[in-house]
Amino acid sequence: MSAASQIEWTDATWNPVRGCTKISPGCKHCYAETFAERFRGVPGHPYEQGFDLKLIPGKLAEPLRWGKPKSIFVNSMSDLFHEDVPEDYIERVCRVMQTANWHTYQVLTKRAERMRDLLQTRLRFAAAQSHIWWGVSVENREHGVPRIAVLREAPAVIRFLSVEPLLEDLGELDLRGIGWMIVGGESGAGARPMQDAWVIRLRDQCQSAGIPFFFKQWGGVRKSKAGRLLAGRTHDDMPARSVNVPALAKVRLQMIDETNG
Repeated sequence: MSAASQIEWTDATWNPVRGCTKISPGCKHCYAETFAERFRGVPGHPYEQGFDLKLIPGKLAEPLRWGKPKSIFVNSMSDLFHEDVPEDYIERVCRVMQTANWHTYQVLTKRAERMRDLLQTRLRFAAAQSHIWWGVSVENREHGVPRIAVLREAPAVIRFLSVEPLLEDLGELDLRGIGWMIVGGESGAGARPMQDAWVIRLRDQCQSAGIPFFFKQWGGVRKSKAGRLLAGRTHDDMPARSVNVPALAKVRLQMIDETNG
């Protein structure tokens, strides 16, 4: 887990799975893959296997070690609902989120159908938790927008959209049942451009629907120079977090033992 994430909309990251495979245009310049592949073949490095998918059971108990409540982006370096992640393991991850309920978890996927199906069945216990937010990536009309309807079929308390990288004008969206929207442009080498009008249209739709809107970045090759001001201001709105009292240290140690056992 990273205790000080540089991702603007979260506090920390937790990666009980590493690695992924591309499934849509939003994956083209995946930052996680770029980072991981730098270390392929480096003996002993966490990413010695590059971006090949790998379960990391030793990371399962990480949130239980944190007594101070945080927002945690789950699997910033993977996709929990990747087809090669066993259902048993996904459930173990969700059980930790259920137990360490003083944190807020942000689970994001491009595999909306698998997430929906599991939240309707085996993961129903996790879907009912207000401190676990479930989201899908929406990069374009063809691949991303259909995920919104699938997400709406999931029995989640808070559903959110990560519209990043925004690759085109998405038009008018059906935002019923959506509780948060993040929007951002692609960054790094080869970043595809994002137009102001595309972002403003989404912001206006969120404002009309009363949905918290978070503008992450303009992106581009020089992300820091482009900044994150939209129409002269930042947009940092988020849903209200659940407030749960952290377990005492000795109780958390027990929880860790049970999780690792």
